[in-house]
Amino acid sequence: MVKVTMKEVHLPNGETLAYRERAGGEQKVLLIHGNMTSSKHWDLVYENMDAKYKLYAVDLRGFGKSTYHNLVMSIKDFSDDVKLFVDEVGLRDFAVVGWSTGGAVAMQFAADYPGYCNKLILLASESTRGYPFEGKLKEQDEPRRFTTHAEIKQDVTKTIPVQTAYDTNNTELLKLIWNSVIYTHHQPSSERYEEYLQDMRTQRNLAEVHHSNNTFNISHRHNGLVKGNGKVDDINVPVLILRGERDYVVTEEMTKEIIKDLGEKATFIELKNCGHSPLVDDLPQLLSAITEFLG
Repeated sequence: MVKVTMKEVHLPNGETLAYRERAGGEQKVLLIHGNMTSSKHWDLVYENMDAKYKLYAVDLRGFGKSTYHNLVMSIKDFSDDVKLFVDEVGLRDFAVVGWSTGGAVAMQFAADYPGYCNKLILLASESTRGYPFEGKLKEQDEPRRFTTHAEIKQDVTKTIPVQTAYDTNNTELLKLIWNSVIYTHHQPSSERYEEYLQDMRTQRNLAEVHHSNNTFNISHRHNGLVKGNGKVDDINVPVLILRGERDYVVTEEMTKEIIKDLGEKATFIELKNCGHSPLVDDLPQLLSAITEFLG
């Protein structure tokens, strides 16, 4: 039985980040979760990944057991927290795995803070050009791409329904959403699924995450909302890009954008018969791709 310990660390910016640490080997890996999740959702990885890896899984600000004293308004806010976190923990020379929104956080971190991570794995990651948010302010409106945080907070298609489900413990709606777009073929065990659903409800930054994804752009292209800042050029470690062939959250086009923007520093592997959660769909295939890349 692997030993995983829940810990917390106080950051100089006043936030406290919770994290899970798995006892084990010398090769260090930091796991960064995505939207509607936390370090809890990596449990299949730290229960099954080879014992030679020392694993850390952080709860980003406003997720899980971490605090949310100050609003997150950009992906960089998250990645700057990660920088403070690894400094406090004393973590150096590690690989980073970023899942979905966590992929954007991982890319921003690698670009801003060279010399920390040695390899980068983007699992079902949003694009280097962000993840556009389309919504409606009224049911009868035509869907359109929102431009501001204030609009996203009032969205009646995703933000308000999910936030209401969190607030009222409507796990049936959350489960319906996940079964429609993520667990389309396989589901976790009923006990584990219930734990995931309750963990989702710890999120306190839903509109801010949507806004951060909507305005993220480290490419050299305009993404339809904001101009790219070109920070992608500052990612100077080997990158593995992983996407399930039937991912209904991250489109094939988004992944092609990452591949194009990262160029020769990146390797792409399509995960067969997987969706947005290869952890549940085919964990052995996922771990095989990760460990081969980590060497």
